[in-house]
Amino acid sequence: MTAPPDDEFAAYAAASIPSLRRLALLLSRDWHCADDLVQATLTKLCLHWHRALAADSTDAYVRAILVREFVRGRRAAWSRRVSITDHPPELPATAPDLDSLLDLQAALASLTPRQRAVLVLRYYCDLDVKQSAEALECTPGTVKSQTAKALAALRRALGPDSQTAGAARDSRPAKEASDHA
Repeated sequence: MTAPPDDEFAAYAAASIPSLRRLALLLSRDWHCADDLVQATLTKLCLHWHRALAADSTDAYVRAILVREFVRGRRAAWSRRVSITDHPPELPATAPDLDSLLDLQAALASLTPRQRAVLVLRYYCDLDVKQSAEALECTPGTVKSQTAKALAALRRALGPDSQTAGAARDSRPAKEASDHA
């Protein structure tokens, strides 16, 4: 009884991967590229398995596929277009907007301690209304009203740019706004 073609291919691929990886490494001089080359080779081999079986030497047929894939990859110049390094590229750091930061700090300083606490818990610590109320030992309604008052005070203190941003945010339906508050 003969094995189905899929089982024959799987057995051949499993047995030949180590030697194919060594050959691919000798060609590409990089393990990652070698593994990509072996994968491309096995994909083509799977598609043309019937031809490989009909060849005089299956190993020679597969080596030829691997070498052709390597040469084709070099001709396509992928390796010249893509640069792989051990270090990520250095990106210039963006300069912080110190004026806006100072304005925000001054506006926060003008809030009452409870309003500042509500904003910090809600937006910095990312707590929901109930968690913020528990932390402040008050009702969820107090957290909502203090949040609304604090945001309104910040919008007034920061000027017209924040007014338009706030107006766009406040234009959502009342139910949705109360869910997010």
